[in-house]
Order: sequence, then structure tokens, then C-alpha cells
Amino acid sequence: MVYSPLRSFGRFVLAACAVSLGVASLGAQTPSTAAPAGPNPSRFDLFTGYSYFGAHGQLKPLGVNYSSIDLGAIGSGAYYFNKYFGGEVNFVAHPDGKNDGLYSASAGPIFRAPMQNFTLFAHGLAGGAKLVGPNSYRSFQYHNPWTWGPTLTAGGGMDYDLPFWNNRFSFRLFEADYRYVHANFGPYNPPPSGPTGGRANLSGVDLSTGIVTHFGHIIPPPPVTFSCSASPATAYPGDPITVTGTAANLNPKKTATYNWTTDGGTVSGTENTANVTTTNLAPGSYNVKGHVSEGNKPGEMADCSAPFTIQQFQPPTVTCSANPSTVAPGDSSTITAQGVSPQNRPLTYSYSSTAGSVTGNTSTATLNTTGAAPGTITVTANVVDDKGQSASCTATVTVNAPPAPPAPTTSALCSINFERDKRRPTRVDNEAKACLDEVALNLQRSSDAKLAVVGHSASNEKGADKAAASRAVNTKDYLVKEKGIDSSRISVYTGPQDGKTVTSTLIPTGATLDETGLTPVSESVKAVPRTRRAAVHHKKK
Repeated sequence: MVYSPLRSFGRFVLAACAVSLGVASLGAQTPSTAAPAGPNPSRFDLFTGYSYFGAHGQLKPLGVNYSSIDLGAIGSGAYYFNKYFGGEVNFVAHPDGKNDGLYSASAGPIFRAPMQNFTLFAHGLAGGAKLVGPNSYRSFQYHNPWTWGPTLTAGGGMDYDLPFWNNRFSFRLFEADYRYVHANFGPYNPPPSGPTGGRANLSGVDLSTGIVTHFGHIIPPPPVTFSCSASPATAYPGDPITVTGTAANLNPKKTATYNWTTDGGTVSGTENTANVTTTNLAPGSYNVKGHVSEGNKPGEMADCSAPFTIQQFQPPTVTCSANPSTVAPGDSSTITAQGVSPQNRPLTYSYSSTAGSVTGNTSTATLNTTGAAPGTITVTANVVDDKGQSASCTATVTVNAPPAPPAPTTSALCSINFERDKRRPTRVDNEAKACLDEVALNLQRSSDAKLAVVGHSASNEKGADKAAASRAVNTKDYLVKEKGIDSSRISVYTGPQDGKTVTSTLIPTGATLDETGLTPVSESVKAVPRTRRAAVHHKKK
């Protein structure tokens, strides 16, 4: 067979174009948002796929060219010691070329560069190759047996991470390796008889594509963490407490189990929440401990602790107010007591007061001030919870003094006219009796009242002052003698009024007579009897 380097090169270019087209197609179909959040390179990669070997070389000294092998399979396993470096074992089979066949097993270092959604790699391998052929020369047929020889491989490629099954698989877009193979078939034996022998030094390119399966991770999964908290963190005996645990970094493919313990009260729950019963729990500080597990390996379990405090029952508090806070004697006021128990314990109310009377046994009561003296009344409200703890408060109510009675005033009574008796213009006549009887009756009704009698005279009357005084004195005399009024209760005056009259003014206790223009009558003025006794004339003998 005649060696044709152009044909080999054309096959290589054709394969490279096909791989490039596949890369472009996948890139166009994959949206940028499909990239994983961040690469976590695998620990072990297993690659299987198709391989094309573009051979270049001759069997010497016969001078027969080896041809490219279109059909082949490749398998390799790479174990990585860290994110970038590892060791690889490679096996390639090209069993059925046109005039040859090749098997190789190699091992060596591999280097990779993990990206967001693809990986670049390069490797250098050394091993053994099992080569056969060429098996035709001109018109002669011959056969060289399978022979092992050394092989060297160097190259690299690109893997694209498939966005499903948690990036378990990648598609090897291409792997392009340069391969050198040396084979010694023994002493040369020219055709046409038997194996020809000779030596072969092959160099060529291996083009491969296929599927890479990933196992494990260089960066181990983060350990499980567990945090928990109690709500409320501070409570009273008997209050329920809920503890909530939050586990992170759990493997969604595994089932997590939860366990809870406590050094105070009773805890129950098998999920990420637990309930603590604190009935009869003494005041103090306690802890609830939680444990989450999804396996027995390190990092697959974690613990947490949530503290809580039980505090002593607190006494209630109470505030008081009075409405209205100022009342008139005998009025009522509403007392309001607002009691609060920190533990919402039931409360009992009672009331007492320094005066008056208070009724009620709820948050409101009524103060009755009937019979209470003017001043301040203090009302005390007491609240007691079912634990015997108590509190009290006070409210004050002011009872105003009753209003002072109006100051007594004088009142004018009836008047007497002395115009009718021209001959005795100061005499109290019978017509005046009706008026004076009414005056006497008023004095009798008000035993502590006094009377002012004021006599007046006409402006043209002779001896006006004397006449006015006589009229007043005669009026008093009638009331004393005829009606039995104590004379000390009657005062007589003369006044400036123009007319032959007597006016009377009742003066209750506490009232004051306005004496403006009045003149007290001297005691030297004597009363004239209403009826003068007839004179007795004796005849001379």
C-alpha cells in the first residue's frame, strides 16, 4: 500500500471539524443560566467512547505504510489527588484496520483546569502497545504476528458538564492525543514467504469522544450543622416551651433523624421541633439538647443546645383611679382597679375606704359618701392571685363641704298710715291693728328675729321730728302691750320718708339693718295710750 500523507491529514481535519461542530451545537443549546453555581471537581473520572487513530509510519525495511484505523474504542480512568492533578490509566483498542491493528495500555499524570461548566485537561502517558501488520505488499500476502512494544502518548481535551443528575456526567467534546508506537517484529524476512519481520515506528493522532462519568468530589461535602433555640427563652412554671432546630448541609437523598433531651421538665418530639413541659419545674436555668443524624460517618451528624430559664412567679401589679375624684356630700364615685398578673394568673379584688362605704368585688367598685364628713376619703384596692401573691393601690376622693346658706337679709313688713286721725296724728288706730297683728305674727314665727320700727313725718308738719318719734314709740308700745312682744326685740327710729307713716322691717339673726338716714329715738319719748281715760269734774259745794 502506498502511503498518502494528504489523505491522513484530510481525515484529521475532517474529524476536528466534526468535533468543533458538536461543541458549537452544544454551546448554542445550553443557556448561560444553566451553569452550576460553582465547580466541585470529581475525585475519579471514568471515560468510555469512540477513538480514531490516524497512523503515520512504515514497516522497515520492507517500506510498507500503515494506514489510519477508523474504528476503535477507548476507556480510561483518572484518579485526582487534588483539584488539578491526578493519575490516569488508558486503554485503547483499534482491532480492525485496513492492514493493521493496535491495542495500547498506558498510564501517566493528568492535569485539569475545572471551569464553571466545562473542564480542560492535558496528560502524558507511557505504556505498551500491541501492534500487527501491515499484512499486504503488492501482490503478495504476508502476516506479522501481534507484537508488544512501547508507546508514548501526549495530548488533552475538553469535557462539557451535562446539566442533569447533579452533574454526574460530562460529554467529552474532544480528546486529541499524539501517539508514538515502536514495534519489533524480529529479523527481516523478505516476501513472499512467512512473516516479513522488521521494525515499525508509528506516530499519529488519536481523536476520541464519549461520555465521562464522575465519582466523588475533591471538595468533600460540608459537615452537617445543627442550631436550635427555645421560645420563649424565659418562662414561668407550667408555661409550654417550643424548641426549634435548624439543620444545614443535609443530604437530600438521605433521611435525617432527630433526638431531643433536656435536664429540666419533659421533652417530646422526633422532628426538628420539640415541646418542653415545665409543670412543677423549679426556678432556674436549663438546657434542651438536640441531635440530628443522617449517617454514622464524621460530618453526618451534629448537636445543638438551647438554654431556657424558669423564673419565680411574680406578684401582680395594680393601679387605681376614681371617677369623679371630687364629689358633693352624699354623691358616689366609681373606683377602677386595673390588676395585671405577669403570669396571667386569676385575680380576686377587694376594697376598703377610710370613710363612707365601698361596694364591689371586681375591677370596679362604688364609693358612697353618704354620712361622710367633708374632706379626703382614701379607697384601697387589693388584688390577690391564686398563688396568694397580692398587690394594692389607693385612690382618693374629695368630698366638698356643703355650700354655706345664704346670708340672712332684712325684709320689709307692712306700713301704718296716720293720716286719718287729724286730731291725734300719732295715735295707733284700729285700722293699723291688722298690719301690726301681721308684724307680731312674723316675730312669733321667728323667735330670734328683731324688728325695726321707723316713724316718719310730713314735710309740712309742725313738730315733725317729735311726731315721727311718737308714731314709732306708739307702734312699739302696741306690739309690746297688746301682742306681748319682748320690747328688747324692737328698735325705734325716725326716718327721712315724707309722710305720716310708720314702716317696719324684720331683722333675722345674722342680718344687719341698713341704718342709713335713720335716727334712733331717745328713750325720753314716751308712748301715748291708744285710749285716754275721761277726766272727772267735781262740782264745788
